[in-house]
Amino acid sequence: MPAPKKKKTPLKKPVGKFTGKPAAKARGPVKPVRRPVVKAKGSKAKTRSETPKPAAPKAVPTKVPAYVTAIVKALDDKKALGIRVLELGQLSSVADYMIIATGNSDPHLRALRIEVEKAMDEVGSPSRASESQPESGWTVVDGFNVLVHIFRPEIRESYSMESLWKDGLDVPVASILKA
Repeated sequence: MPAPKKKKTPLKKPVGKFTGKPAAKARGPVKPVRRPVVKAKGSKAKTRSETPKPAAPKAVPTKVPAYVTAIVKALDDKKALGIRVLELGQLSSVADYMIIATGNSDPHLRALRIEVEKAMDEVGSPSRASESQPESGWTVVDGFNVLVHIFRPEIRESYSMESLWKDGLDVPVASILKA
């Protein structure tokens, strides 16, 4: 006797985006909606397109640790260009400060790295590691609470570390050098 045939149950219809139907066609260009902006006291802005761009974050002078001061002075003594100090604070669990500088050539980068490591040792904050590939144009010195990036000019422009960490507080280098 042949086996009884199993009853076929219909599959449930898929729900949501997996229905198997082609996506809806666009009905033409979407016009941007102009929404009014709530006016602040003294503001003349009426729409979002007319709002003024926010100013660059102002640097607030803070008490800078001794190791940051020593690193900045060492970089300045060895003629590093474009020294920037960013206080990362709560933005990063890796480091509290990031120092970015520019050197002219690979030997200059090496000399700057050596001076940074010496300055950190003198202050009692030894560097954990330093990383540099020959001809890369970028050297990193990793301290416990500070990261020091030293670039050649074209590499610094290419990576644009300042814009990656733009939320960091910009500490004025001039006030550090005076201390």
